[in-house]
Amino acid sequence: MSIESVIASARHEVLIVSSGVNTGPVGAFRRLHRENVDRGVRYRAVFPDAERLSGKVTSLALAGAQVRTDTTVPMDFVVIDGEIALLPVDQSGDGVAVLRLASAVGATAELFERMWAAAVVLNPVELDEEEPEHGGLTTRERDLLALLWAGYTDGSAGAKLGISVRTVRRTVADIMNRLGARSRFQAGAKAVDRGWLLVAS
Repeated sequence: MSIESVIASARHEVLIVSSGVNTGPVGAFRRLHRENVDRGVRYRAVFPDAERLSGKVTSLALAGAQVRTDTTVPMDFVVIDGEIALLPVDQSGDGVAVLRLASAVGATAELFERMWAAAVVLNPVELDEEEPEHGGLTTRERDLLALLWAGYTDGSAGAKLGISVRTVRRTVADIMNRLGARSRFQAGAKAVDRGWLLVAS
C-alpha cells in the first residue's frame, strides 16, 4: 500500500506534527490532507510559530482543520485513525516509514497529545489577516505597533485588538525579526522610516 493510499484511507481523525509546511509526511502530501479535510475527516495539526501565518497553514485551518503552533517543533509525523503512524525515515525527510504496531502508534499519538496541549490555538482573527504587502505589515500588525508606540502595554493592546498577550508578544517578536531590530523602540523607529507606521507630528 502506497503512502498516498494510506493517507487517503483516513476515516475519522488525522493528527499532524510538522516542523515546516514543506517537510516530511505532511508537506509532501499536503494535497491529500486538504482533500481529507474537505471530505469531513477531523484534522488536528501542530506547526511551528514561524509558520503561523503562512498561506499553507491558514488554508488548512480555513478548510476546517484545528491548528495550533508552538515555539519549536523538532520532528514530523502523522497519525491516522489511531491505527497508523507515518514518520520520516531519517532527518532528510525524503522517506516515510509506515508503522502499524499498536504500541508504537499509541506512543506517537500520546506524544501528539502532549504537544497539542502545550501549543497555542491559531486564533480565528489571525485567519482573516491579509498577507503583508512587499514585506510590510498586515493591518493588525500595524495597529498593534501603533498602540505599543503610543504607550499601550501588551495587555491593554491585546485587549483592544481582541488577541492574547502571548499573541501580542509573538507578533512583536516577528516584526522585530523582520526589521532586524534589537528593541521594540528600534522596531517602531524602523517601521516609521520604512513608512510602515504613520506617526502624527
